[in-house]
Amino acid sequence: MTIKSSLVLGIDLGTSGVRIAVVNQNNKLIHLASCEYFEDLRLCKDWQQCCKNLIEKIPVEIKDNLIACAVDGTSGTLMGCNYSGEPLGEALPYFVQFNEKLKNTFDPQHTSIGRALHLIKKHGKEILLRHQADWINGWLLDNWTWGEEGNNLRLGWNQLDNSWPKQLKDISWFNALPKIVSSGSVLGKISPTRAKELCLPKKLKIIAGTTDSNAAVLATEASYEEGISVLGSTIVIKRFTQKPLEGVGISNHRLYGKWLTGGASNAGCTVLKRFFSDKDLAELSRQIDPETNSGLELLPLPFKGERFPVNDSNLNPILEPRPVSDSLYLQALLEGLSRIEAMGWQKLANLEFRDPPEKIITIGGGARNPQWRRIRERIIGIPIKTCSRTPAEGVALLALKAMRRNP
Repeated sequence: MTIKSSLVLGIDLGTSGVRIAVVNQNNKLIHLASCEYFEDLRLCKDWQQCCKNLIEKIPVEIKDNLIACAVDGTSGTLMGCNYSGEPLGEALPYFVQFNEKLKNTFDPQHTSIGRALHLIKKHGKEILLRHQADWINGWLLDNWTWGEEGNNLRLGWNQLDNSWPKQLKDISWFNALPKIVSSGSVLGKISPTRAKELCLPKKLKIIAGTTDSNAAVLATEASYEEGISVLGSTIVIKRFTQKPLEGVGISNHRLYGKWLTGGASNAGCTVLKRFFSDKDLAELSRQIDPETNSGLELLPLPFKGERFPVNDSNLNPILEPRPVSDSLYLQALLEGLSRIEAMGWQKLANLEFRDPPEKIITIGGGARNPQWRRIRERIIGIPIKTCSRTPAEGVALLALKAMRRNP
């Protein structure tokens, strides 16, 4: 079978559920499906069962032509498992912080260190520490050795040196860390057991994917002069740069041999869903005049603490006063989120000594709201384009590019 007659599968593990996408050699979407977690992000078996349910429902004629699969996941969600991959308890979501620290100081970005120490304290040193996408890769391979570099930056992996920090190399539980490979690497073929269970081709190659926000960026196929905003549970902004940038709350990822730099706020659509149902959001948004200002100055954080564009663990949300009009309150929340995004773009521009992007490409659930898009354009001052592609398609495109390099 040649690459021209083949298909690739992308699996996106998000905050609230799993989405899969199948893409052909012309980057065209062939199949798309999603599944919400049965309980929540903390249950690893939910990740596995959602993947299984979605894959089993892929039409046979599509399955038979799959040659590769890549997985993305929430980069800070960490779990502990035994050497056979069995979870030892609940995963620790990326938004849950722990006070445990090593004696030597780490970058504030290394938020998974606290989660790792908590898991070691709870389960002992003879475990494997794996982030969400890496554990699902292990399930597909029946081999939990590997970790993709971008998914392990929060655990301390240094992409410039291609190594773990010396502080980690000297700790007693160093063997709990994964063996790191670069995004797009071929990890191996799907295990015979998993291929039979899921009715997938025995020669299906498993490709090291990336984080969920990076997968969203790849779906946009953005240029160097464009910025990318992911409006999901959190607001994530990213941009390709000539070199990695330094700053608190800044993350640098290497994709396709280029640097992708950005940051993620704790604020996002999660705040909106606390107050409004999806139906209410759609109806109330239509009542908003995006050319006017609500007159309210809200800071719509979901909880105390922010990581980007400011890094302040003590920053409190400002969610009041709440006006009688629900549409006016929604408008104020959207304006607050837009100001956070605007600050983020300005921070990136200041760090790089470079103008803000010429255009912002937006992806994620919030991208479908035209009133929010216009509010953002007014507050940020940059033209905004909506991309309807999903992170699952982005990570599928990554797998396709990997197969073109390694047919």
